[in-house]
Amino acid sequence: MTTDPLRIIHCVRSPIGGIFRHIKDLATTQSEAGHQVGVICDSTTGSDFDNALVEELRPKLALGVARFPMQRQLTFQDMAATWNIYKHIRDLKPDVLHGHGAKGGAYARIIGTLLRLKGQNVTRIYCPHGGSLHYDPHRMEGRVYHGIENLLARFTDGLVFVSDYEYSAFETKVGHPKALARVVYNGLQPEEFTPVTENPDAADFLYIGMLRDLKGTDLFIEALYNIRLKTGTAPTAKIVGEGPDEERYKAMVERFGLSDKVTFLGALPAREAFKLAKCVVVPSRAEAMPYIILETVAAKRPLIATRVGGIPEIFGRFASRLIEPGHIGKLTMSMESAMESPAELQIAAEGLRTCLAETFSVELMSDRITTLYQELRGVVPPESVAAKSSSRTAPVTGAQSVLARSRNQ
Repeated sequence: MTTDPLRIIHCVRSPIGGIFRHIKDLATTQSEAGHQVGVICDSTTGSDFDNALVEELRPKLALGVARFPMQRQLTFQDMAATWNIYKHIRDLKPDVLHGHGAKGGAYARIIGTLLRLKGQNVTRIYCPHGGSLHYDPHRMEGRVYHGIENLLARFTDGLVFVSDYEYSAFETKVGHPKALARVVYNGLQPEEFTPVTENPDAADFLYIGMLRDLKGTDLFIEALYNIRLKTGTAPTAKIVGEGPDEERYKAMVERFGLSDKVTFLGALPAREAFKLAKCVVVPSRAEAMPYIILETVAAKRPLIATRVGGIPEIFGRFASRLIEPGHIGKLTMSMESAMESPAELQIAAEGLRTCLAETFSVELMSDRITTLYQELRGVVPPESVAAKSSSRTAPVTGAQSVLARSRNQ
């Protein structure tokens, strides 16, 4: 179906990790489809590696990339940031404002509402990507953030969730979505489904991701130490990534006497990192729909992961292999088993990969999200809009059921 191109602005605070990977792929694909796209993100966050990815995106987008100082927590500086971002967006005259993450979602919906009051027909979209949904609803911080989410829900036209888990968390912590909501899984590029072979001198384990406790970096290091206590020899490991707790983890490695076994390599492309170890470990305490899991499975690398967020939806019938998050004993045992019986993890890796390419594709992700924009703007006829906005899809039991659902929605 041919439709007029849209002017789309994606807004996110932190231009790093999986959330920016999602935006980069989505914005690029939408641009290639003929839409005019722009991105707004924080100017104070990001390493040289991250900033290079932002600059790589810039020439591909008709509406450019703009960066403004944005704070992670709620501060009075948010008012100045909102005004500066508002002026920039106002002049771009967008059709769609798509906010990603808690802070990006707040900017997009507040500014979109202000533009509506000025007479602009702006569609306001929000994708949490975990964000404020990771907070405990029984703690004060969680109650504050979930209360803000509930308030902003009144100024939301469409919601995109990256997993059924995220949809469920929103329902439980914020409330049943009042706006038209879709579950749209993250997607990979076709070339990412080429298997990656480890180097001859590969380490035993690889941790790849943001260096912060939420991602379980501390648990990974502690498990290496526990194996040394039990066997007398620590496994070798590579730690790839950057984050706020990097120096603390380096001190932890030194304190545990693992400096000769563990190497910190900074940020690297995932497929380059996969060559460095025999097994990938993702010990997260919380997730939404992590790209690193998809990337690891697509590359057919052995994987140890926790039962959090949307990860069980990827694992399907192999979900029983996932381990309890935050449980250092079970993580240690899984890593020991991987060293003793590597063939079992390789068999699981091959099984997981079977229908991943057809289900978790960038083209499918972009098509479903862009179609949501068009439905909300009345450009294409809605497909059971009432049903989609008032009820949730059935629980996912594996990649094939996700594919069936994506075709039916």
